[in-house]
Amino acid sequence: MIAIVGGGIAGASLAIALGRAGRAVELFDAQTFPRDKPCGEGLMPAGVSALRRLGIPDGAGGAPFHGVRYHVGSRVAVGQFPPSEAHGNCGRAQRRLVLDRCLFERAAATPGVTAHPGVAVDGPVIENGRVTGIQLNGAVQRTALVVAADGAHSRFRHRLGLNVPVPRTRVGARRHYRLAGRPAPPWVDIFLGPAHEFYVTPLPGDEVLVALLAEADAIASPLEPLFDRWRLAPPALRELLVGAEPVSPLQATPLAATARAGFVPGAVLLGDAAGFIDPITGGGMAQALVTSERLARFIVERGEQQADAWLPSFERERASLLRDYRLLTRGVLALSRRPALARAALACLSWMPPLFSHLVGVSAGTRSLLPWAAPS
Repeated sequence: MIAIVGGGIAGASLAIALGRAGRAVELFDAQTFPRDKPCGEGLMPAGVSALRRLGIPDGAGGAPFHGVRYHVGSRVAVGQFPPSEAHGNCGRAQRRLVLDRCLFERAAATPGVTAHPGVAVDGPVIENGRVTGIQLNGAVQRTALVVAADGAHSRFRHRLGLNVPVPRTRVGARRHYRLAGRPAPPWVDIFLGPAHEFYVTPLPGDEVLVALLAEADAIASPLEPLFDRWRLAPPALRELLVGAEPVSPLQATPLAATARAGFVPGAVLLGDAAGFIDPITGGGMAQALVTSERLARFIVERGEQQADAWLPSFERERASLLRDYRLLTRGVLALSRRPALARAALACLSWMPPLFSHLVGVSAGTRSLLPWAAPS
């Protein structure tokens, strides 16, 4: 039996794949569905195609978007998703309320999967340096393999001794709005300001997600009035939200998480629980789906009973799969902290649309950073 701790995108998609392959899976989540969480909601093309392979088309009914547009003052640089035979050239955006529930319910309905919403796992059972099960309501449940997919602030990662404290340097906050009688543009619009960025993602039902990413030391006052003041500064964003109705509370979370390692004998971290740098390039959900797919393949082809032998190979493959995306994320994050350099870089990219499209493809999971290399 395989225990999956965390029923979000990574955990639920893995449960579906394993259940379909005939594996016995116990899927636990401390919360019940539907649930909301503060995160981006744009799913890149590689993630859209991964959902399709799970039998969930069009990003669970998400709104389409063609790429990203960066706004710096009056300058706009447009990065369209490059064509991809395998993934198409369209992302989809859907509320996590909808997407998480859709995946969890699909997992719960999959033969071989037993889903436990609202059940918190206490921690791992470790014997002779190996994880041999989970502690649940004070009892021990033996497993062949434990997958910790309980998010960026993973309790299970802490309990395994794999957490690495990260300084609180960036903060994310988000709120949803229903627009006044007009649909949102089919792009993820990114507005760069001093020490912060706003991301505007189109959603079904004429709604948008407005997400703020900011340097923690720039937030010197209560977040809500600061959020409202900053979102009125870019003229295009101010115009888009004229008459818009807030439809969710402002939610905030610290950004970045690091793991000492991605696995220990008998257990493996998955999705954000395995660590992430920053959501600035927007590919987190797609990466969770793609890496879940890879882990399922390892389990099915090599067996959960032999996991200790192949987990190092999976970790190397995961690192290779995410390498270009992480390099791009670090580069964009460095630029965001140097406004003058960011403006110069965007000016160059606005004059070279093919290069910008290629870099957006790296974020989308459909291109390698080096044009001559095949995507992982």
